[in-house]
Amino acid sequence: MNKCKLGDLFEIKQGFAFKSEKYQSSGYYVLCTLGNIGADNNFKYDLSKANYYPDDFSHSFVLEEGDLIIPLTEQAVGLFGNTAFVPHTSNFKFVLNQRVGKIVPNPHKVDKHYLHYLLSTELVRNQIEATATGTSQRNTSPEKIYDVTVWIPDLEQQQKIGKTLFNLERKVNINSSINDNLQQQLRLLYDYWFTQFDFPDECGKPYRSNGGKMVWNEQLKRDIPVGWTVASIVDNPLSSIIKPGIERFTSKKYLATADVNGTSISNGSLIEYETRESRANMQPTINSVWFAKMKNSVKHLFLNKGMQTLIENTILSTGFCGIQCSEVSFEYISSFVSSNYFETTKDILAHGATQEAVNNEDMQSIKLIIPNYGTLSCFHEVCKGIYAQMSKNICENCELVAIRDWLLPMLMNGQAVVED
Repeated sequence: MNKCKLGDLFEIKQGFAFKSEKYQSSGYYVLCTLGNIGADNNFKYDLSKANYYPDDFSHSFVLEEGDLIIPLTEQAVGLFGNTAFVPHTSNFKFVLNQRVGKIVPNPHKVDKHYLHYLLSTELVRNQIEATATGTSQRNTSPEKIYDVTVWIPDLEQQQKIGKTLFNLERKVNINSSINDNLQQQLRLLYDYWFTQFDFPDECGKPYRSNGGKMVWNEQLKRDIPVGWTVASIVDNPLSSIIKPGIERFTSKKYLATADVNGTSISNGSLIEYETRESRANMQPTINSVWFAKMKNSVKHLFLNKGMQTLIENTILSTGFCGIQCSEVSFEYISSFVSSNYFETTKDILAHGATQEAVNNEDMQSIKLIIPNYGTLSCFHEVCKGIYAQMSKNICENCELVAIRDWLLPMLMNGQAVVED
């Protein structure tokens, strides 16, 4: 292992201060900001929330696929040391905004993939955080990052380590991408069946489009199919709220809301019953649906039979609200909680001084359509395979992340090497 400074291994190109008055709602160039660097060391983006920019800037700030970016401002606690690779895009290009740096490695001294994981180690994070300045949001600089001391193996071993860890991460990302596509399918099915009401009728034709009878519902201020009713998400015939309280255990994994992002799950932390914190007090169950109570916090757990291992070995935070479903209603309630209507309404109802969130009383105002049993059962049959595949991918990702996190420190400090 060789001791060196990060400044010996790479340079950081700083982003450009693009002018907000020139932002556009569409275009070819999209600003790459701090928000694109995820807590899981991945690049994330949502084009519906993106800022586009006209073609009147130096193209030296245009990012290419595979470029490695790093935050120079800690927009979220723990962000220092995180990096992300710019993904492939077809119809637009990302451009480097201010407070984001592009890492330009010296190819004769360091492997780019190895560098991605080296920067995420506690050794590097702690050194960057120790020199950061600021109150509400801390800042660092290329010069401070250059001064960080590290120990690295020779370039050949770096390349082997980087390839091994990156292959694990790539498989995780593939599974996550598959789940994203599956969720899009589920949203389309849910909208088609329960918003447009074009679920299959007795003849297999779209119900509403084929003249299915509708009746005005005063609570929703719209027509719904005859025989269907409306109830609260916390008080309805299809599900029930899960109350706090857990069974005694020796040790289990604890998932706080911060350990869930969308439907992706991190490793959490190991806890014991007697010494656990008070928030570790929610018991996961089969066919339960969980969401974060906080405003602007999209965190979902859909726990079917495929998540049995997680259910048996995990305790959840009281920051989650749990809904117990039947086997038949599970897919419908899961799809409802995934809907834009649910999250938007939840955010509107959220309140609080330090942290805005909803409680059970607030959620009485979140209205759920109760379909007839035949339609509910049909939706269950159509969607259960999709949710089963999503659960399989999530569980596999948990295993892959655990392997990666176990390997990372051992490979980085030389306790383990990668053989050919």
